[in-house]
Amino acid sequence: MTLQDVLSQLHAFADEERKIKMTRFAIPAERALGVTMPQVKSIAKSIKTNHSLAMQLWATQIHEAQILACHLADKKLFTAQDMDDWAYAFNAWDVCDQCCANLFIWTPFAQEKIIKYATSEYEFVKRTAYAMIATIAVHHKKVEDTQLLPYFALIKQGANDERNFVKKAVNWALRQLGKRSSLLRKHAIATAEELLEMEHKSAHWIAKDALKELMMKS
Repeated sequence: MTLQDVLSQLHAFADEERKIKMTRFAIPAERALGVTMPQVKSIAKSIKTNHSLAMQLWATQIHEAQILACHLADKKLFTAQDMDDWAYAFNAWDVCDQCCANLFIWTPFAQEKIIKYATSEYEFVKRTAYAMIATIAVHHKKVEDTQLLPYFALIKQGANDERNFVKKAVNWALRQLGKRSSLLRKHAIATAEELLEMEHKSAHWIAKDALKELMMKS
């Protein structure tokens, strides 16, 4: 299947009203077509892995084409430089999160990138670090819980960032870690309590929101 074939499929699903509604969810619509996630996934399912096509789709800068790209990319061929290139190009939280869940966390360099991105000055790059933590907590079932404990230090480190897309990702990471197991829940609750003692509004919001969910499962 060629790039033009895939773009034709995406354009066939395009919906101007849906595109306008995307802005209500803080998704920039300038480069979007208004295609739903189920529709994107249906195209991905029909194509499966095609790394060359994935890289071509990413280069189009079309919102839904970039989401589709992360479903088609070959994790064995995706490089550390590719991850940097994509992460530094993010301008929408859903593209970021989809790339983290479907591609980034399955690469052998995911851990080093989390540490690197967690200190980035760029909002969506920093979000990438915490979105990776959240999706690892959900999808990496075979990873021992003890291996995830160092992430709590990164959560405390990032909790003072007031930027919307960062603090929401830090909160997401904290909640997903806490929901994974009783061991991690204890550490998540303890981390949230530490955040409440910090002198940052974002840290307090992250903690209070996470505790609403975590305390219900205690």
